[in-house]
Amino acid sequence: MNSDAIALVIAAFGALLFVLACQRLFRGRFVAAGATLLMSVVLLVVSALIVVVALNLHTYSRLTYEQPIAQVVFEARGPQQYRATLTRVPSGEMQMLVLSGDEWQLDARVLKWQGWANSLGLDAQYRLERVSGRYRSIDQERHDQRTVYGLSDNPGADLWTLSTQYPRWLPFLDAVYGSATYLPMADGARYEVSLTQSGLIARPMNQAATTVVQGWR
Repeated sequence: MNSDAIALVIAAFGALLFVLACQRLFRGRFVAAGATLLMSVVLLVVSALIVVVALNLHTYSRLTYEQPIAQVVFEARGPQQYRATLTRVPSGEMQMLVLSGDEWQLDARVLKWQGWANSLGLDAQYRLERVSGRYRSIDQERHDQRTVYGLSDNPGADLWTLSTQYPRWLPFLDAVYGSATYLPMADGARYEVSLTQSGLIARPMNQAATTVVQGWR
């Protein structure tokens, strides 16, 4: 029996005792009515506490929820140049891009919900914005060739647009912000990008990616 069912059973007993207390009160049995009412209040409070704790634990579970949104695979094409294959999840849509540099970066816009809305099942929403190459050297970043590609067309009237133009219409919205993740590129490296309730996170998915990440740190 889960916590919701337990809370429901306890609340039902509490409600029955409350009805019984009212009946005894109308009959003039004040002592018995008081004792019954006290038991009723105790049971209702216990059931309420169980619900509150269960909701709190469910909120923590929701906050650790991760939604895979993309995979990126790299193939070396020359010094500091890689062909990246970006596959969106779950659609399977693929894009092949040439990135210059030592690292790759994926940017997205994120809509984050209030805690109570999140606990009810509303997960963070996203829109992939761009993918770009990064140089580890600041001097190269300033002067060498930069590569950046847009990943989203103008979607017209969507939730992001409404949230920025009419924030009062969405009181359950907690934040609207940009999020990015970046890791090193390497020949044969494969990464998975996930959306958490606090933004993007990327993880290596094969040995080539794990090896370059360990050396990068």
